[in-house]
Amino acid sequence: MTQVRRSHERGITTLALDAPERRNALSAELVGELADALTECGKDRDVRAVVLTHTGTTFCAGADLRRPPHPDTFVALLRQIVELDKPVVARVTGHVRAGGLGLLGACDIAAASHDATFAFTEVRIGVAPAVISLPLLPRMDQRAVARYYLTGERLDAVEAARIGLVTATGEDADAVLAPVLDGLRRASPQGLAETKRLIATKVLDTFDRDAAALTALSAALFSSAQAREGMTAFLERRDPLWVL
Repeated sequence: MTQVRRSHERGITTLALDAPERRNALSAELVGELADALTECGKDRDVRAVVLTHTGTTFCAGADLRRPPHPDTFVALLRQIVELDKPVVARVTGHVRAGGLGLLGACDIAAASHDATFAFTEVRIGVAPAVISLPLLPRMDQRAVARYYLTGERLDAVEAARIGLVTATGEDADAVLAPVLDGLRRASPQGLAETKRLIATKVLDTFDRDAAALTALSAALFSSAQAREGMTAFLERRDPLWVL
């Protein structure tokens, strides 16, 4: 059963994460399907840009704790989004947590409706937002990064736009995206590819410099005793032992 739904209209291919019963959590299967779909979009001359969205009330809940992707595989997916020679635009009308925020960071443009919420919840289960920092740190306000990385607080779409986590927000995400998609349809494929190459340089420099170290850190943290307690507590719907 597919976990990534594809549709196409006037040069724009929409890829919808479609595992709502698991809150579109990043399982090895979902990550693999999304990577394959992006590869197909890259090869398809009829695709001018890609919209990444979701079914259900959650864009992405982060890693699937029961069958997570290997950190190397997830890093490769994030880099694939950044390197794709066609713009990738996120459309968010629900909640985004942890690893799902890495997908937003990798996208070139992200639009969210006002009912979307966001949180870096890694610190609360004993790990750190390691690999998702590769696309996020070059784009976000650094004071805000410190606050929300360290506390795991939930933030709304207006705050997410203020700190650079998303590009724009409004009552209706589709209304926000309408002029964006119109602009992409009016742009030449060559112009889009070369312009994206320019704006991706700083993010790709971060991947080149830090990907190996952050992947190793992520793997080490997820296999630690505190992470096991944090993930067990999450699955059992209780506070972990360190909560005061």
